[in-house]
Amino acid sequence: MSSSRELTLIEHLSELRRRIFISVVAILIGAMVAFLFWTDVVELLKRPAQEVNDGQGVNLIATQVTELLSTSVKVSLVGGFVLALPVILYQVIRFVAPGLTVSERRYLLLFMPGALLAFCCGLAFAYFVLTPRALPFLLTFGGGAADPLIRISNYVDVMLRLHFWMGLSFETPVIMYLLGQLGIVSARMFSRFRKYWVVIAFILGAIITPTFDPLNQTLVAAPLLALYEVGILLAWLAGRTRQRSREEMTSLPEG
Repeated sequence: MSSSRELTLIEHLSELRRRIFISVVAILIGAMVAFLFWTDVVELLKRPAQEVNDGQGVNLIATQVTELLSTSVKVSLVGGFVLALPVILYQVIRFVAPGLTVSERRYLLLFMPGALLAFCCGLAFAYFVLTPRALPFLLTFGGGAADPLIRISNYVDVMLRLHFWMGLSFETPVIMYLLGQLGIVSARMFSRFRKYWVVIAFILGAIITPTFDPLNQTLVAAPLLALYEVGILLAWLAGRTRQRSREEMTSLPEG
């Protein structure tokens, strides 16, 4: 019995290693593709700050010999992760699928396009709503007390962090729906946790936004609160679906 369990554990670890290896290779391939366009990505990230400096936008500088190279690597790796996200999600699903039922596997496969769509919506919210309001405040704060000379590495760090974490934050209702569909957490349990989520949302707003401005922090916290309510509704619908399926199974005649 113990040798069988040890063999099963070794097989699981081997499968996990294989899935991680495939995901890493996908990220590296995506990073190589993203490296070809890293300057275009930086120009795209500069557009939300177009209104500063009388409409001339932000002028980025490099103060270190390796700054442009390190920035290109960082942009490429984040871009590679985004491009490889479908592969990563698929590898996660394939790893956990053997321990699930047929219906649970189906729900997990349906989770992938929803997760991708939610991540893209988070990126769009950060790019079109959050950063056009946060960047002018950051870049013009001080009223001429100093001329802002923004390092490209610092600017790219702020923009990538905002977009990455907002993309992950928008996964909240999709994950809540999946947990409800799998019967792990119910909508009632999510509802009881609502008061704690309010605190968590504003803490995340303070972490994600690089400003101490309550308006920008609220701009992040508000959609997180709305997404949580959507997640509760989706978890409730998932619970109803599971209950209906159980009722249909029990009503089937034996034999």
